[in-house]
Amino acid sequence: MAAGPMSAEAMDPQAMLARFGAWAVLVVAFAETGLPAVGVFLPGDTLLLPAGLACSLGTLGAARLSLPLVLVCAGAGSLAGAQTGFWLGRRGGRSMRLRGTDGRGQARMARAEALFARYGPRRAVLLGRFVPVVRTLVHPAAGVLGMSGASFTLWQAVAGLAWSQSLVLVGYVLGESGRRGTAYLAPAVAAVVAAGLVPPAVHWLRARRAVCAAESPR
Repeated sequence: MAAGPMSAEAMDPQAMLARFGAWAVLVVAFAETGLPAVGVFLPGDTLLLPAGLACSLGTLGAARLSLPLVLVCAGAGSLAGAQTGFWLGRRGGRSMRLRGTDGRGQARMARAEALFARYGPRRAVLLGRFVPVVRTLVHPAAGVLGMSGASFTLWQAVAGLAWSQSLVLVGYVLGESGRRGTAYLAPAVAAVVAAGLVPPAVHWLRARRAVCAAESPR
C-alpha cells in the first residue's frame, strides 16, 4: 500500500530537487529524452522550471542550487539522452513500434512518426522536443526512420539546448522576481505544457477537416 505514495513522492519535482539537487536534472533530462520505457513517466518541463527557480536568490525556504551547474546538467542530460534514444531506434529498428502489449506504446510511436511525415525530419526533431510524451519518442523514431546521424545530431542539439536552457532560465527569472514571480510558476508550467500540445492539436484538427471534406457529398 505504501508503494503508491512513495512513487508519487519520487516523481515530485520539488522532492527530487531537494534530495538530489542538480543531479536530478541530469538524470531526468537524460531518461525522459532517451529511454522510452521510463521517459514517458518522468517530469521534464515540470522539473526544469522549478530547478531554475531553486537557483534564485529570491527563493526562500529551500537550498539554493548553482545556476551554471543546473544549466550544464540540463543541457548534457537532454543531449546525451537524445543521442541514446536515436541509437536505440537505429539498433532496434521497426521492432520498437511493436512494443507495448496494451497498444499504447505502438500508438505513441505512431504519433512520433506522424510528426516526421507531416513536418519532415529536421522540423520533427525540433518540434518534437517541445511536445510532452512525443519528446521521449521522437529520437528513437528518428533512428527507426533512418534519419542521417549527422543531421539528427545537429538538430537535436539545437532543439535540446533551446528547450533545456530556456526552461531553466525562465524558472530562474521567476525566482529573481521574488514572491510575486514564484506565484507564476504553476501557470508557467501549464503554459509550457499547453504550448507543446499545440502542434499535434493543429495536426489533428487538419486531419479531421480533411476526412470530413472527403466524406462530405459533392
